[in-house]
Amino acid sequence: MTRRTSALAGASAAVLAVLAVLSGCSLVEDATGGDRGPAATVTPQGPPPGSESLAAFYGQRLAWSDCEGAECTRLRVPVDYDAPNGETIELAVVRVPAKRPSSRLGSLVVNPGGPGGSGVDYARGADFIVGAGVRQAYDIVGFDPRGVQRSAPIDCVSDRDLDAFLGGDPTPDDAAEQQQLAAAARSFAQGCGRSGALVGHVSTVEVAKDMDVLRAALGEEKLTFLGKSYGTFLGTTYADLFPAQVGRMVLDGVIAPDLTAAEVNLGQAQGFEQATRAWAAYCVEEGDCPFGRSVDRVMEGLRTFLASVDENPLPRTGDGAVPRLTEGWATLGIAAAMYDQGKWQSLVDALRQGLDGDGTALMQLANQYADRNPGGQYAGNIMEAIYAVNCLDKPEDADLAERRRLADEAVETAPTWGRFLMWSTLPCGTWPTPATGEPRTVSAEGAAPIVLIGTTRDPATPYQWAVRLREQLASASLITFDGDGHTAYTRSNSCVDEAVDAYYLEGTQPRDGLRC
Repeated sequence: MTRRTSALAGASAAVLAVLAVLSGCSLVEDATGGDRGPAATVTPQGPPPGSESLAAFYGQRLAWSDCEGAECTRLRVPVDYDAPNGETIELAVVRVPAKRPSSRLGSLVVNPGGPGGSGVDYARGADFIVGAGVRQAYDIVGFDPRGVQRSAPIDCVSDRDLDAFLGGDPTPDDAAEQQQLAAAARSFAQGCGRSGALVGHVSTVEVAKDMDVLRAALGEEKLTFLGKSYGTFLGTTYADLFPAQVGRMVLDGVIAPDLTAAEVNLGQAQGFEQATRAWAAYCVEEGDCPFGRSVDRVMEGLRTFLASVDENPLPRTGDGAVPRLTEGWATLGIAAAMYDQGKWQSLVDALRQGLDGDGTALMQLANQYADRNPGGQYAGNIMEAIYAVNCLDKPEDADLAERRRLADEAVETAPTWGRFLMWSTLPCGTWPTPATGEPRTVSAEGAAPIVLIGTTRDPATPYQWAVRLREQLASASLITFDGDGHTAYTRSNSCVDEAVDAYYLEGTQPRDGLRC
């Protein structure tokens, strides 16, 4: 997920950076204008057996147009796949052509996570999200999933109301505060209902179906895919629905599909606890750590700081919309640094400033996490879409007593993050549309081998989840990266990068159990 729990699960560093804005997009069903190089002649693939009623969607021809150094189009899909003759929406799609067209291998579809992260923005960073050889050989294709940013975006509340929601008290201390949190959760959920029928049709299953329509419209017999964080759940769901269409698929920062909502929350609480302790060790080793000279003292000091901010929010400068740093915002700022160890020193500096009574720097980190501009405008709708998707994917209830019990239990293994994460999905208990998904194991029998990557101290997608999915899939390889931060490919490790690049370029499956 405030962007609590599953919002914490999904956002990679790429989502937090706002890249070039998509422009100049169009959809013309019976034209191929704008294509160039070896990708020019595209024959849409027909629908899979049993999906003949979707032939009009599978047969559409994409009209690509230049847009700020890339190529853009729109893909038409049904709102409800059970009613393909009903309402439709258009999805924003971007393609960054292969650098070496003469050796082009096809299209590589990418998803950065969230749920709610923009695949369009992510693909525009093609030079940074895949290896150099992969960049030369593949068109990098990204799409904003249904309900996200440029693709019929879910809109729950105003920016000002979203500020209030994210800045609210995320760790209620008594019954009165629990009721306040429950009221805020209900209000947010009801606001999401104003998006109409679409709010009941933004599940991961439906996005996976959209992705198969995209595969066909791109003229690809198989889907070559890179999914990070929540994108791994999307990829796994696709492999379960369309095993015969799976090509070279890499899932980095794994979310196992059989996890319940409570298991996701607890796993993340423990993952963030582990990551925060790693940050605390860094803080001590660097010297002059503002909270003490041992990891335990730093962790205790951090919890004391958050409790203090809960009681007395800190003043900050430069943003009239949020003049004071609350516990909710402070926690998001700390969470932002856990995704990338490159931000650890920034967090040390921000906390030192906070101890001096100024919340400005910590709020800057929180803004990065929420994709929020300093003036109070949100660049995208990830903080709303993340609930819309998660609340459909996994059923929850609004029982406050059960939430309190789970939060109290979580504190035993995650004293810093337990309460925050266990209360985080409360809006899903009063969601305007019942959940359509449920936890399930996935074997993807018949799919090509899938490559999984797990990072040992990943805060948002704990390493154990990658092991858990590896045990379920019929054919897969697990790469273990012994490191910090969220996800691994193209972040810092040549061992991981070389194995993944060889898989994409040569079809060489990494050895199962490879450690980097």
